[in-house]
Amino acid sequence: MDAQQWLERQFGCRLHNGSLLTQALSHRSVGSRNNERLEFLGDSILGYVVSEELYRRFPDADEGQLSRLRVSLVKGSALADVARELELGEQVLLGAGERHGGGRRRDSILADAFEAVLGAIVMDLGVEACRAAICTVLKARLDGLKLEQARKDPKTRLQELLQGSGRTLPEYVLRKAAGEDHARIFTVACELADGQEVAEGVGDSLRAAEQAAAAAVLVQLGEA
Repeated sequence: MDAQQWLERQFGCRLHNGSLLTQALSHRSVGSRNNERLEFLGDSILGYVVSEELYRRFPDADEGQLSRLRVSLVKGSALADVARELELGEQVLLGAGERHGGGRRRDSILADAFEAVLGAIVMDLGVEACRAAICTVLKARLDGLKLEQARKDPKTRLQELLQGSGRTLPEYVLRKAAGEDHARIFTVACELADGQEVAEGVGDSLRAAEQAAAAAVLVQLGEA
């Protein structure tokens, strides 16, 4: 199917300006007319619409809880997962190098293209149409959110726990990085200064591996 048919099927709308959609799907590897400016715009409207939805859905949540819920929805890895569900990778336009290097599977490319499509929608059809599109593609995730998911991330929780008990903050040490450039897997150790707790975490980014390692130390401390 062509890009307009794909957009209509997945986002429930159709652009008047087809070239705007082509631009939204064009990675910078294809040339100067790429999706970076539209991605900037889409990021802004996505953040606003998600924030408003969370404000409405969780009237008892405080600012920190709302922020953590928003991050869980709009962080790069989450948007990449949404993009995969929408089969966006099949529509993205890439230069030869990115095509052969697995660009259609790369989280950053998928997340940026998703936001760029939202930018194209808001430019062509306006804010309300874009709001409807966002709520359509994120409906299952929004409906599935629970306030208890708004807990602080493991690294923050571990840091606050150690500070509260007067212990030295942990050190995160990269133990291993393996895999191709587009599919790296990192292993990180979280080590406490007194040597009583050491745990490893694995993730597809350094941040994810550090969070996993911190979560494992929290388990050792009985704070999971």
